[in-house]
Amino acid sequence: MYGIVEIGGHQFKVKAGDVIDVQKLDNEANSQVEFDKVLFVGGDKPAIGTPVVSGAKVTAKVIKHDRSRKVTVFVRKPGRYQKKNGHRQPYTSLLITEVSNGSDSAKIDPESRNAKKYLK
Repeated sequence: MYGIVEIGGHQFKVKAGDVIDVQKLDNEANSQVEFDKVLFVGGDKPAIGTPVVSGAKVTAKVIKHDRSRKVTVFVRKPGRYQKKNGHRQPYTSLLITEVSNGSDSAKIDPESRNAKKYLK
């Protein structure tokens, strides 16, 4: 079972056991977070939301907060000036632990590699 969920204005296709990077959230590391803006749930009985699926939710564990690789911007105006600037976007890594559709749910397999690594 998988779902399409909206997190921070972006849409992600997730299933139990996935690790995704989203825009920085205010939750602390190793905390649980639930997302109820589920737009679609696929599986044996797919459900399409108008705009969201009622009763559906995605549960995730916050793994870490970090900043992405540096993007260097170089501006040059011939005969005037040169300017070099850099930017690192903050992000949050999430481990999807459960995708639920009210009556049906899919949980992370405790024997999977991501579960052994991040769920201790």
